[in-house]
Amino acid sequence: MLKNIVKGLEPSSTLKINEISRQLEDKGEKIFKFGFGQSPFQIPPDIVNELKNNAYQNKYLPMQGLKELREAVAKYTSIKKDYNYKSENVIIGPGSKELMFLLQVLFEGEIILPVPSWVSYAPQAALGRNKIQLIQTKRENNWFPTGLEIEEVILKDKNKNYLLFLNSPNNPSGQICGNLKKISEIAKKYNLIILSDEIYSELSFEEGFKSISSFCPEKTIISTGLSKWCGAGGWRLGYFIIPESLNILKNSINVLASETFSAVSAPIQYAAVTAYTNDYSKYINSSKNILKAVGNYVYENLKSNKVLINKPQGGFYLMPEFLNKKFNTSSEMCDNILKETGVVLLPGSDFGFEKTKMLARLSFTDFDGQNFMYQVQNGQKIDNSLILKLAPKIVEGVDKLKKWSAST
Repeated sequence: MLKNIVKGLEPSSTLKINEISRQLEDKGEKIFKFGFGQSPFQIPPDIVNELKNNAYQNKYLPMQGLKELREAVAKYTSIKKDYNYKSENVIIGPGSKELMFLLQVLFEGEIILPVPSWVSYAPQAALGRNKIQLIQTKRENNWFPTGLEIEEVILKDKNKNYLLFLNSPNNPSGQICGNLKKISEIAKKYNLIILSDEIYSELSFEEGFKSISSFCPEKTIISTGLSKWCGAGGWRLGYFIIPESLNILKNSINVLASETFSAVSAPIQYAAVTAYTNDYSKYINSSKNILKAVGNYVYENLKSNKVLINKPQGGFYLMPEFLNKKFNTSSEMCDNILKETGVVLLPGSDFGFEKTKMLARLSFTDFDGQNFMYQVQNGQKIDNSLILKLAPKIVEGVDKLKKWSAST
């Protein structure tokens, strides 16, 4: 029964660790908040002003979303992807997380989740009563599955429907998928549907981000929103772009939306039109410049013969593996790190890894992003002295973590 499934679930580990961090700080403890991932930057002022200007908007909007916003999103995405999306392809939701949940409730089949996998994918699949097929990935493949590994899952029963979740840049690894063409060939061969979670795509460190939708747009649902690139996580505005070939799914999501959240907050939708109409390339480039520099600092100063780690490629996460045999589980290890150093990390087991693998997610966002952006502009090179000045808790936290790893 669904109620029994819910009883067996724990609160989302990312939200839970944020609450724990706050409680420890309230007790006066010095905490390095490397656990919860949210943008350190402020929302661009003109978007905030649009929210203020539209505070009077008190009417229910169409359940699929404000038409002007859907048109702006469709135009913005069509230019980015070089593919013609229409406003009818867009569904606006209260964060992409809610839309993913509705998709999981509707989908009849099996969910393919590459490990590492964002913490909410698997619980949502359980709530949707869908069987999960995990694919354990490797560091040398940027922690993404190969086309062959996906095909092996499908060949176990070709008669089933499959939905693959692909998150690039990835939370928790900070890596970008490099074998999209091979995956797209499998999608076309076996009628595989792909949910491309691109919430961090605007924060890819290198130019020319590639989406799986560029290779198989007719099989791909694009999922993204304001929270990461715009610093607007608390606004809760995300969207799906669903190709016309999946119209039945789109219409069903609209029905569920009408019976759950009805419509996203009207003032926020009106303000979001500005976010997808005006040019924010300077703001985004400044964000990427800072995040890339801070991420590389953490990578260069943490990697060692005791810590295996991939260089970050986008977003604001790293996924170190600590080579020690002192702990039985990654959760036990992270508890010890918090106790000994004050550094908050999330264990790899929260993202689908075996509990005995000493992996953890590290979010390098514990700094004042507004001040950092004000001090560093126009692509200025960011050296270690600037990071020490503008992100001191990152520097101190990494130093504590490095010393801890050397002593275990």
